[in-house]
Amino acid sequence: MPYVDGFIVAVPKKKLKAYAQLSKKAGKIWREYGALDYREWVADDVKPGKLTSFPQSVKLKPGETVVFAWITYKSRAQRDKINGKVMADPRLASMDPKTAPFDVKRMIYGGFASLVKA
Repeated sequence: MPYVDGFIVAVPKKKLKAYAQLSKKAGKIWREYGALDYREWVADDVKPGKLTSFPQSVKLKPGETVVFAWITYKSRAQRDKINGKVMADPRLASMDPKTAPFDVKRMIYGGFASLVKA
């Protein structure tokens, strides 16, 4: 059964190019280890809500934008195996959260099992 990791992050607009470079590198690594798909999307029509919204969820600050992303796997077991390898890969393991082009503390992340395929 397909499985998806989803995440959203707040990225300073002035660091969006650096973030995209990091994302391309990360996507390549995830795919090397077996992920089926790796996609990242930048906010285009995302407004703050009255109670909840993407901007509110990441505590969006002036000058930032929201990035919405997902990684697709064949199964939860495959995801766990792949993520273990990715997190140990020196190309990403050496990344310092203090110099990352986004605030890692405001990242929202989770794994999702398939519910509907239309």
